[in-house]
Amino acid sequence: MTQTIRILVVDDEHYLADLVATALRYEGFETAIARSGAETLSQVGAFRPDLIVLDVMLPDGSGMETCARLRRDGCEAPVVFLTAKDAPEDKIAGLTIGGDDYVTKPFSLEELIARIRAVLRRTHRAEQGSARLSLADLEIDEDAHEVRRHGTLIDLTPTEFKLLRYLLVNAGRVVSKRQILDHVWEYDFGGNDGVVQTYVSYLRRKVDASGPPLIHTVPRVGYIMRLPREA
Repeated sequence: MTQTIRILVVDDEHYLADLVATALRYEGFETAIARSGAETLSQVGAFRPDLIVLDVMLPDGSGMETCARLRRDGCEAPVVFLTAKDAPEDKIAGLTIGGDDYVTKPFSLEELIARIRAVLRRTHRAEQGSARLSLADLEIDEDAHEVRRHGTLIDLTPTEFKLLRYLLVNAGRVVSKRQILDHVWEYDFGGNDGVVQTYVSYLRRKVDASGPPLIHTVPRVGYIMRLPREA
């Protein structure tokens, strides 16, 4: 099973930090919150984040100083800075010190999440060489846009591929039909979520036909991808 990506949100504005962390959890990330530079250094060791959302203005110093300290200590997790300063020299300073992106306040959660995903795609693909997701004998190769089970190639439409990828990224976690609509189709069906049930049925016929079922229905909640539970 693929490991959930961990994101550390650092901001001393409690409402903003909680809002960002909640939005990221909704997107399937595991999150933790720090309120200061000192707490960030402590959390990095305990939480081991895959990415850090770091406010530039912290109560015990600059977020850029904290980033520089993290880099000196060997932390390679990508950093997305949050700041009210939008001057070019501020952005250059942040990127030079070891940041990977720079988002100015005020910002939309959609923009921040899109920037985070872009940074993760750049950094994780650079580290891994290729993007592969797997659960049991099911494997998705994102670079080749291929799906295999038992090593056998499964022919999926683009929408089926996108749906399977979303379920697999969230393996072990129940996702609702509304979440699936938002992330796979990305446009409004006017409250009609029947298309999700239809495409899950298509997927089951192709993916679960050659082995124990991996796609499971949670009645009145949604769907989950996991290994079958033994009787």
